[in-house]
Amino acid sequence: MIGRRAGAITRPNVRSSRIDPMQPRNGGYHGRSPAQFLRRRSVTMRCDALVLDASLRQALVTVRSLGRRGLAIAAADTHPEAPAFASRWCQGGFVCPAQEGTDAYAVLLEQWLDRTGARVLFASNDATIALLRRHRARLEQRLRLALAPAQALATAINKERTLEVARRLEVPVPREVVVRDAGDVAAALKEIGLPAVIKPSESWLWNGREGARLGAQLAVTAAELRDAVEAVTRFGEVALVQQLLTGRREAVSLLYADGDVYARFAQWAKRTSPPLGGNSVLRQSIAIPPDAGSYAESLVRDINLEGYCEVEFRRDAAGVPYLMEINPRLSASVELAVRAGVDFPYLLYQWASGRPIERVAGYRIGGWMRHLGGDITTTLAALRQRGRPGITPPVRTVWDFGISFLRPMAYDYLERTDLRPAVRATTTFARDAIRSLASRVWKDRLHAVKATTSFARDAIRSLTSRARKN
Repeated sequence: MIGRRAGAITRPNVRSSRIDPMQPRNGGYHGRSPAQFLRRRSVTMRCDALVLDASLRQALVTVRSLGRRGLAIAAADTHPEAPAFASRWCQGGFVCPAQEGTDAYAVLLEQWLDRTGARVLFASNDATIALLRRHRARLEQRLRLALAPAQALATAINKERTLEVARRLEVPVPREVVVRDAGDVAAALKEIGLPAVIKPSESWLWNGREGARLGAQLAVTAAELRDAVEAVTRFGEVALVQQLLTGRREAVSLLYADGDVYARFAQWAKRTSPPLGGNSVLRQSIAIPPDAGSYAESLVRDINLEGYCEVEFRRDAAGVPYLMEINPRLSASVELAVRAGVDFPYLLYQWASGRPIERVAGYRIGGWMRHLGGDITTTLAALRQRGRPGITPPVRTVWDFGISFLRPMAYDYLERTDLRPAVRATTTFARDAIRSLASRVWKDRLHAVKATTSFARDAIRSLTSRARKN
């Protein structure tokens, strides 16, 4: 175990407000100036790596992976209660008062690097990665980024470019129409039909004033399709309208460098959050599928996508794997690979730091892993969306959720030698759930009060009018 160094950055003992990640962030920590915040951070520490986006599951996995190997690790996030801050392996935590992806965040990042002397920088949030890409030339003068080279990264992040490469390599891709403005919606409807899936070309969208992370949206009506397209094009990006595929979702993860693959891993996702497709919340390690594995490697080699990546596929009714996207960053589900014997965070550190990279010959298959909070969220979402394409019936949804408790599996955050992150994640989830429920009850009551008031007002007006006539 690594003890905490004298002078490690102390963690702020303050509460964070509930912030919707899809909305621009204002107020709270993001309303404080960097100068006000940093006066409380006068000490200096030295570390081997700084892990950004500490609220994400993969950040905690990275902190644990590197810390267990004797490396000094610090973490940073915009929320003070990020689970990675509670890990025994986190020697210092930085809480940022600025929104991810902004220049104010970049200023603070430079100061963190001055204090930690970090040699490698990890990031997993789309907004943070977009910021690092903008400042890459300056940052790489002082440390190594655990990100693919700039040109390859730009191709992998952009779904439109990725699918162009896939077509050239004869990798199966969904039928799609690129929509650049509202005038293209009619053509997309005619070509793809309904239901359809609408995706932004890049997950993180920024128009210079506000930013948002947008995922795939399902449209079953023309109005839903127009609204989903508008949500993307208002940021100046193109939207991809694709056919809906609801088959098994598989992902192949690779560590690639210098023309060689050092590690491979595959999994399938039984459930994702949101239900249509997103982060895996219940998944199982599987052997590399010959077809999807071959397609993934051909894509990575052609793009020259060094470092870590996860290539996602959806199978159709005939079992053909269709490329969904490439994630050129540590994925939220990476802990399943680590527990199966493929320590991608450490392999990525070796690659980024210029050290020799270990080769991984194989891994354990058949292991299950569950993100319980995410599974609860996606189960509730599936019940609300019952009847829509790709959503299992309510009885089956509840049964599948319950029966999963009887299957031997590991749980995200939970590690017996490092329990505090699990406690923090559980506490935060429970508190947010209670706040959400209380907010919903309050809104329902307010709606009822307004309805009652309106009814009473109308009744009084009617009686008054009738009395005047008499």
